[in-house]
Amino acid sequence: MTADVVGDAAGALAGHALELPELAHARTVAAYVSVGTEPGTRTLLDALVTRGVRVLLPALLPDHDLDWGAYTGEDSLARVQHGGRMALFEPSGERLGPDAVLGADVVLLPGLAVDARGMRLGRGGGSYDRVLARLERAGARPALVVLLYDTEVVGRVPAQEHDRPVQAVVTPSGVRRFTSP
Repeated sequence: MTADVVGDAAGALAGHALELPELAHARTVAAYVSVGTEPGTRTLLDALVTRGVRVLLPALLPDHDLDWGAYTGEDSLARVQHGGRMALFEPSGERLGPDAVLGADVVLLPGLAVDARGMRLGRGGGSYDRVLARLERAGARPALVVLLYDTEVVGRVPAQEHDRPVQAVVTPSGVRRFTSP
């Protein structure tokens, strides 16, 4: 995809996401900064901050769990190289601990695909599986929303017993719900 196509997709994705009732009423959103070919999230992150939403971003720990920090704008990000893996943009300020995600009203998840059941296929590192397990153990019930391109909504993805469905997928062409808000 060209930079223009990626930019247009990021704007459309943000527009649809911001119309979600879950995000309209959220006080705290756990999100992520897109990298590589992922659908762009910066427009959405900045719009949430402008709305007065507290945005938490992950920081990858050595064991692949996620710590969290606040996003307040582009100047609150640091580019972090994790070994031979892709560089990630992480919060540059204070770390709030892995349990900070428990206070989120909405968790925006990255993925490679989602299927008709709402099952999300991740990148295989298990970081977000740990986040979802932590939420479940604590009895926290934030809305789970995956951000993808339209072509990444597929008929079926492999799922394991520990996998949990998302409530919705947001793509540049709109929102698809798997359960009601």
